[in-house]
Amino acid sequence: MEITVHRPGELTSELRTAWHRAMDESPEYANPFLAPEFAEGVGRFRAGARVAVLREDGEPVGFLPYERGPFGTGRAIGLGLSDCQALVHRPGVCWNAQEVLRACGLSIFEFDHLVREQRPFGPYVTGTFASPVIDVKPGDGTYAQWLRGTYPGLAKTTLKKERRLGRDVGEVRFEFDERDPGMLRTLMRWKSAQYRRTGRADRFSRPWIVGLVEHLSGVREEHLTGVLSVLYAGDRPVAAHFGPRSSTVLAAWFTAYDPELHYYSPGLMMHLRTAEAAARHGVTLVDLGRGDKEYKDWLKTRELRVGEGFAARPHPVALARRLWRRPVRGLRNTVLAHPRLREPADRLLRTVGALRTRPGRDAATPPPRPPRPL
Repeated sequence: MEITVHRPGELTSELRTAWHRAMDESPEYANPFLAPEFAEGVGRFRAGARVAVLREDGEPVGFLPYERGPFGTGRAIGLGLSDCQALVHRPGVCWNAQEVLRACGLSIFEFDHLVREQRPFGPYVTGTFASPVIDVKPGDGTYAQWLRGTYPGLAKTTLKKERRLGRDVGEVRFEFDERDPGMLRTLMRWKSAQYRRTGRADRFSRPWIVGLVEHLSGVREEHLTGVLSVLYAGDRPVAAHFGPRSSTVLAAWFTAYDPELHYYSPGLMMHLRTAEAAARHGVTLVDLGRGDKEYKDWLKTRELRVGEGFAARPHPVALARRLWRRPVRGLRNTVLAHPRLREPADRLLRTVGALRTRPGRDAATPPPRPPRPL
């Protein structure tokens, strides 16, 4: 096995074609987060982005996108944003995790949404977690017919709220692939406010994440297309979602809504409308991403399993990294796995968020420091 390392922007058309072929030949690699276009997007804003290319007899057969940090530390590319991570390879290719790390100059490689089929990384997985998905198929009728057939328990309440929204605000309409960049900025503004309101770290306060989302919104390729979907009432945007899609998989990434209209349940409307429209555009799977949320339990048809952990070589830096990161992850996972712990933690974060965003607070006074994100 020959392994070479490249910057994502340096990939030749031959390597991109081989990567796409590996995605097409294995259904578990059809997720848009595993496409070379996602790695290239991250590489525009993260200097440490790299791709390891595995070759057999000179032919490229495997690709590992990652980010290289100081002292040989490594992490899955877009860690914290990507909901699917893997070494993408052709069927039947055998590889060795230690050999890959050595070729990349990494002492440790951290992941948190690893595809389950990555057996060479198996010994380094410290935990596996449910990642809910929706299996969808195109309907022959209207959205209302699809909703009644797919989610009979939700249909009556949701359709009633949509009718009320139409009467109170304006006729409800849905755009699956909205091209207005102003709506993308509105979505990010709503999402930032939601993060602050709930005491979470605001991802859109980081310029590189804003830049990445804006870049991906303009990508129109078979294996990754940025899709902005918007629910309107009249001319007023009510809710929006942005996420990447491949030819068969749509990743549910950033969803937010106008908080003034929260009593209509616009977030749930958005997820349902997006799933139905995605099916009409050829998607067969909507990946909701790892995490326990009530709406995911309502919408999921099944669950995938993803792994987190640290693939490492014997090295002092790898040991120090595990000693630092593993307790933090363990505490977070313990809290998230137990409702008796998760609910008080969520209330605490919301209280902090309310203090940070309350009207009339002196702008010169710095906001309270939030608890460490779980």
